[in-house]
Amino acid sequence: MTALDAPSAAPTFRARAGSLAMRALRVELRIYASIARAIARRPAVAPGAAGFGYHAPILTILIVFIVLSAVEIPILDLIFRDIVPVRIALLVLGIWGLTWMIGLLCAMLMRPHTVGPDGIRVREGLEIDVPLSWDDIASVELARRVDEEKAPRIADDGGVPTLAVRIANETSILIVLERPTAVTLPGLAPKGGRHVVERVRLWADDPKALMREVARHI
Repeated sequence: MTALDAPSAAPTFRARAGSLAMRALRVELRIYASIARAIARRPAVAPGAAGFGYHAPILTILIVFIVLSAVEIPILDLIFRDIVPVRIALLVLGIWGLTWMIGLLCAMLMRPHTVGPDGIRVREGLEIDVPLSWDDIASVELARRVDEEKAPRIADDGGVPTLAVRIANETSILIVLERPTAVTLPGLAPKGGRHVVERVRLWADDPKALMREVARHI
């Protein structure tokens, strides 16, 4: 058994609680950082790299949720106008929820996949960020695929351990790695933490443009 394959000890309850708290804090801070990036129009793209969006399949859904969250605030405020403690609590929760939804949309827009001199960064929303150097990558190809609902991110795909970063259950790009490579996902094992994969699948709104950029570097 190699160091890459060695299993990690099961985390204790205290470790899980601490990890969950830190993860929630990171997500909260990234919400506001993403909104600030959107206002400043400064996407998280390294110098010399190009960004590629992945939000198109769910953009309409996100906008609908944002509108509904905004409409809900004055309606609940009107319903509970005579119950001041409840009114204040719902107002705070409503504003926080609306800010969170706006931040999630901003994160998807401001944290795109990137292709640049250092390699490919595979991203999704607030948390997923997997850097792959060109030394790690054997090939990149167009390969559109629709998976089942709630399929795991890490799975054996024809006997090959694969990370699938899907949008609306779909991926459109397949990255084959040179060797088994460790990637880190948010959270603790078994779903999060460190995993060893040999392929990465991802969704890009314009996969052909991404492939053209890959051809400039690989």
